[in-house]
Parts: sequence; C-alpha cells; structure tokens
Amino acid sequence: MHTASTGKLMFALWGPDHSALRDGALHAALAQAGVRRLQLNLDDADVAPALRIPTGEPIGAVVSLWTDGPASTAGLLDATAARVAGWRVDEHRRLDPPEVADGVRADALANVAVLRKPADLETAEWLRRWMVEHTPVAIRTQATFGYVQNVVTEPVTADAPYVSAFVEELFPSAALSDVHAFYGSGGDDAELGRRVQTLMASVARIGADRDLDLVPSSRYTYGLGSER
Repeated sequence: MHTASTGKLMFALWGPDHSALRDGALHAALAQAGVRRLQLNLDDADVAPALRIPTGEPIGAVVSLWTDGPASTAGLLDATAARVAGWRVDEHRRLDPPEVADGVRADALANVAVLRKPADLETAEWLRRWMVEHTPVAIRTQATFGYVQNVVTEPVTADAPYVSAFVEELFPSAALSDVHAFYGSGGDDAELGRRVQTLMASVARIGADRDLDLVPSSRYTYGLGSER
C-alpha cells in the first residue's frame, strides 16, 4: 500500500458554483497560496443518472488541494459555494487513477463516499476492517479502476461536521446506467447477485451501510504552481 506525502486537504461544498471552481482566476489564487495540485469532483449533469446518497442537503462538489501553504487556503473556496467544510487527510492510493490532461474530464464515474466511523468501533479496529479487510473485497466485487482512501486527521474549518474518511472510486462511464458495468459482472445476473451480497456484507462491517454520503462526480485535475 502506497501512502502519499502529507499536505492534502479535502473540502465538501454545498450549493457549489461549478464554473467558479473551474475558473483560472481561482486556480491562480490557489497557486499563489501554495497549492501545487487541485482536484475537482463535481456532481454535475454528466453524472445525472448515477445513484446519490445524502445524509442531509446533498454535497455538490468535493475539492482536494495538495498544498505547501496553510490550511487557511480554504478561505479562497468560500465564494464558490453556499457552504464549505474542510479536513486535512492522509491519502492512501490503492489503485492509482489514470492521469488525464489538466482540466479534461476523466472518462469515468467517480464516486466519493464520505465515511463516518460508528461510535461502537475503536478507531484502530475500524481502520483495520476498512483498509485491510474491506478494500480487497470492494476492488474484487466492482469494476473499479481507481481507488483512493483519505483518512481524516483533523478539521480545517470551524464548522466541519464529523467525518472519518473519504474514499474515491472510479468506475467505467457505462456504470452510470448499467449495473453490470458497475459491478463488472459481465451481464450474469447470478454473478451480479453474488457480488452485491459479498460487498454489502463487508460494507456493513465498517458501518458504511448507514450514515453515509455518496457523491457521484465528474473528475478534473490541475497541476498548479511548480507542477504546471
């Protein structure tokens, strides 16, 4: 398992302006503040057919920043959404998503799941179940070709709600409307049922069968600053 370097911040945005998030002026301001890389996961029209699971008002975007600067960089996002909440995370890349050119939409359905540890599980046990036991099950039972785990280490905005982790999973674009494409079951209904049953049993062991936000998204990445 590869663990990326520190310095990654992730933000949930409610009521976002997707055009403002993709605007070059914002990107220049982020670069000036020390952001080296930007990733936008936007719940936009391109993923309209996909399943959504909100715990309250739906999250409309997830923004990731790799930065050498302070967490106060978050303030630059305030004008792009009705509400912004952020966290510092430790990133673990289990399946590296394919690289695409700056600002080009990845040919994928990118699902971002917002996870919350159940109160009755110790953190170490929850992480073991998720990162050691569940991860290979999730990859084996779905048509996943990108899988990135982000463990929350601390909030970076004052009103950030309780969140334990974010996981991003990339699926073929056909998975937007084809459940067999989502699970990689090749059109076999029996195999589909087996995969769903196996996955859901594993999901329940980490408490992700409840108190979960699932944000379908279009994925965009940008190199900023020295990476441009």
